[in-house]
Amino acid sequence: MSSNKYNFKTKPYEHQEIALRKAFGKREYGYFMEMGTGKSKVLIDELGMLFTRGEVNFALIIAPKGVYRNWVAKEIPEHLSNDVPHRVIRWVANPNKKQEKEMHSVQKPFFGLTIFVMNVESFSTIKGKKAGNWLAGAFGSFGLIAIDESTTIKNHKAKRSKNLVKISEKFKYKRILTGSPITKSPLDIYQQCEFLRPGLLGHENYYSFQGMYAVINRRSMGAHSFQQVVGYRNLDNLTSLLDLHSYRVLKKDCLDLPDKLYTARYVSLTPEQMSMYIDLQKKAMILLDSGELVTAPAIITQMLRLQQVMSGHLKTDDGEMVYFPSKRMNALEEILQEHDGKAIIWSRFRYDIIQITRVLSEKFGPGSAASFFGDTPDETRQRIIENFQNPNHPLRFFIGNPATAGYGLTLTQANLVVYYANDFNLDTRQQSEDRCHRIGQKNNVTYVDLISEGTLDEKIVESLRNKINLSAKVLGEEAREWLNLKPKNNS
Repeated sequence: MSSNKYNFKTKPYEHQEIALRKAFGKREYGYFMEMGTGKSKVLIDELGMLFTRGEVNFALIIAPKGVYRNWVAKEIPEHLSNDVPHRVIRWVANPNKKQEKEMHSVQKPFFGLTIFVMNVESFSTIKGKKAGNWLAGAFGSFGLIAIDESTTIKNHKAKRSKNLVKISEKFKYKRILTGSPITKSPLDIYQQCEFLRPGLLGHENYYSFQGMYAVINRRSMGAHSFQQVVGYRNLDNLTSLLDLHSYRVLKKDCLDLPDKLYTARYVSLTPEQMSMYIDLQKKAMILLDSGELVTAPAIITQMLRLQQVMSGHLKTDDGEMVYFPSKRMNALEEILQEHDGKAIIWSRFRYDIIQITRVLSEKFGPGSAASFFGDTPDETRQRIIENFQNPNHPLRFFIGNPATAGYGLTLTQANLVVYYANDFNLDTRQQSEDRCHRIGQKNNVTYVDLISEGTLDEKIVESLRNKINLSAKVLGEEAREWLNLKPKNNS
């Protein structure tokens, strides 16, 4: 290129500029930036800058299934400078002919920046490992490899963790991105840093690292004895080491951020969901094509049933509840693992609220989650609100129906809101957003919509975010278009 100056497509915030300055030129670095602070943009701009200076011509970006599609559809198009010629290729485990052709195009010469996006789960498979090794061998010497949500490789024994550490060794630049590098234990950080560089933290193996930072007792159970971590030590030393190789950003420290931040997490449908969704679509279209007068409530009912399917359940015409596998819960757990503080989860379905409360209580501990919907007694409601608003109380997750709990409550201890299944009503959405975004809120608030690509989800979220009342759209050709969307498989 004729110039080494990089022209930002979107202006970086002050904390993003600092992150870029700290990381630039370093072969390995960690962006430990809380959800909503724009770590994806920072990496994309760094890539553009490195390309502009002739340092890289290839990037392998690895992210969880629910996130990696977002890099292709939103993050890269939104932030990468127009001055950078580039192509983006997405890995698909079981591609159709078009997808296979697109992936093979990486072998064709290209005089710009190639960005190849893979899901982290694929590196547990022979096929994914083989693809990663080939890309590393072909492009690594002038490439950058990055893992978004790097806690997905925290387990030093896991196949994908071991595979990615080996693959990363062939790359010129290495980056890890996460909002919270330590989810359960300070020992979580070891394998993430091994990905950056084996021995980065000064230990030749995990057990040496564990011996330095963990307090271990030997326990006996019958004839068996085992070691158990009972505490941690030397954490100031560990923090100092990490500061040399990473930059930590908390949302509360970013005074220049907008006060409301919106993002999406994409969730693919399981085969059972896909089959049921398409079947219900066909029935809805038969109803619309029948020539009879179709009322708005009838169309809303069809939309609700499609929504139920995406959450993993369906109430049949005879009142029976049918359940089937869904990846939506896994996506929610991943989001909450990235977040240190309290959070609100909204769903319009009673079944979702009960299930979410049960799963989060099992995962994060008894008393960590509470449900709030029509059947919740008044005295229980008040206790839940008081406990949630108490920063020292273990209650972290408020799971509610926005039509019931989305009005009049103050829940300002939360600065993360997840919409598991949206209500169609615009006023309900706005009111539920404002439960934590009101007087008393000291931090910026991030709103995450769970979306199944190519489904009704997309239209619902688009309308609500654009402050359009859905009731005006449920009749005529627009309803037909919405009900006839083609769900996509993101695997």
